[in-house]
Amino acid sequence: MKTTIKQNIVSVLILLVGLILLNVLGNYFYIRFDLTQDKRFTLSDEAKKIVDQVDSPLIVDVFLKGNFPPEFRRLQGETKQLLEEFSAYNPNIKFEFINPTEKGNEAFQSQFEKFGLTPAQVSVTESGKQSTELVYPWALAHHDGKSVKIGLLKNQLGATSEERVNSSLQNLQYAFADGFKKLATEKSKKIAVLKGNGEYDDRYIADFFSTLREYYFIAPFTLDSVASNPEKTLKALEGFDLIVAAQPTEAFSDTEKYVLDQYIMNGGESLWLMDATQMQVDTVSGKSYAFGKDLNLNDFFFKYGIRINPNLVKDVYSAPIVLASGDERDAQYNRYPWFFSPLSSSANNHPIVSNIEAVKFDYASAIDTLPNNIKKTVLLSTSPITKIVGLPFPIDYESEIPKNLQVVNEGPNPDEYNAGEVPLAVLMEGEFTSVFKNRVKPIKLEGELKNIDDGNPAKMVVISDGDIIKNQMQGNRPLELGFDKMTNQFYGNKEFLLNTVNYLLDDSGLINIRTRQIAVPFLDPQKTLEQRNKWQILNILLPLGLLALFGIVFTIYRKRKYTH
Repeated sequence: MKTTIKQNIVSVLILLVGLILLNVLGNYFYIRFDLTQDKRFTLSDEAKKIVDQVDSPLIVDVFLKGNFPPEFRRLQGETKQLLEEFSAYNPNIKFEFINPTEKGNEAFQSQFEKFGLTPAQVSVTESGKQSTELVYPWALAHHDGKSVKIGLLKNQLGATSEERVNSSLQNLQYAFADGFKKLATEKSKKIAVLKGNGEYDDRYIADFFSTLREYYFIAPFTLDSVASNPEKTLKALEGFDLIVAAQPTEAFSDTEKYVLDQYIMNGGESLWLMDATQMQVDTVSGKSYAFGKDLNLNDFFFKYGIRINPNLVKDVYSAPIVLASGDERDAQYNRYPWFFSPLSSSANNHPIVSNIEAVKFDYASAIDTLPNNIKKTVLLSTSPITKIVGLPFPIDYESEIPKNLQVVNEGPNPDEYNAGEVPLAVLMEGEFTSVFKNRVKPIKLEGELKNIDDGNPAKMVVISDGDIIKNQMQGNRPLELGFDKMTNQFYGNKEFLLNTVNYLLDDSGLINIRTRQIAVPFLDPQKTLEQRNKWQILNILLPLGLLALFGIVFTIYRKRKYTH
């Protein structure tokens, strides 16, 4: 008996010494294991590169704490797990979960107003009862005196709360990596916003470029000086890594076109948001007509490998239009299908368009891709149920809306809507050939600048609608790009254009994080309600039964061992 007691004491001492050694070793060797099937908590190489630059404390305040629906508790749990992974990789990253509605946290309300952290109103069905909850799916990150907001809940068109949370989990690592990059990474790339050819006024592109300014240097660039000093203009333009033409409305001169061509030949990247049409009002009938628009760039794009056609696409899969009826005081606003506003949600797996919301176009034209040595990728296109109309074309709500309603109610005529998927945004990559090769040059370059006919590798994106970069206005205040104040819907325009710029500037790290796929299973609410009692009983009785069984077995074992 004494021997048995001594053996038990030795065993306990060995166990205690082993636990102490294990804890000591754990302080020196800390390893986390991600056992999820899709490795959702494993930081990507791109995220690690961003976090490596955080060399002083970075504090994250997360406002996902409190009493909220079950699917948001999942978002809370996954957010915590991911931040723990960031903190384990770089101890400078520290985080705290805060309940903004809790007494004593009133100071955070002023931060919400300052940073525009609006709550999300969600409807929850639980145990057959429906309720509405306010959730603050935001985080604020602070580093070296700077702060950025991090959205944890993605806006998704027509999605349920579960679908929005699912999409948000896909986006979670990107959201934090993006926020950390804004705080810890120094800007280096430069973007020129072309001016002087009737491009959009600054207020209509304010939201997109104010967002880009967090990553890159942005400056307006006018081509007016081309006529007097083209060499100086070209040299100045080559100091930029990307040029953006946002909805030009005035024709480019041959000299301006040559300077832009030589910029591309020298490896410059470019983003073109072009309308091949313009709206004019007939003074006699008072009706609006869409006409073709010539910007003197047809040969420019044709040589590079595409053609923007002077026509309009009508797509059954489109965004609604809101029209008022009745007098001003008694006016009613109604939604109607408007096929001139295609919604494009590409199935393409290209990083630019992967995992983004549908992009809204307005009065877009068809793009043709032409055979040459340039690699072309159609980023966005219409749905297969599309019709192309020639110009001039009357834009008459009274005649168009009844026809659109008939198509929605009765289905489209396959002989009429037979254009198939029409390209609206095309990426081109490769070594471009100069538009002016084997042609008389409008100017002669002198000094260190020389004419280039066969260009260096470059990338270009052409979009057949300039409106996708245009933000709406609320009085004098620009709204977020992609938000339609009349329908209160968010579209993917901003996300698409941000991805496009990142890709053109070889800043693909964030895009690669965004395109990670995570499979998030949710409980079936109907089955949960039907089988709730069964699983509650099972969860209560099964542990008690196992405990009773263990007690009986242990008692029998002790009696047999100590009876003799």
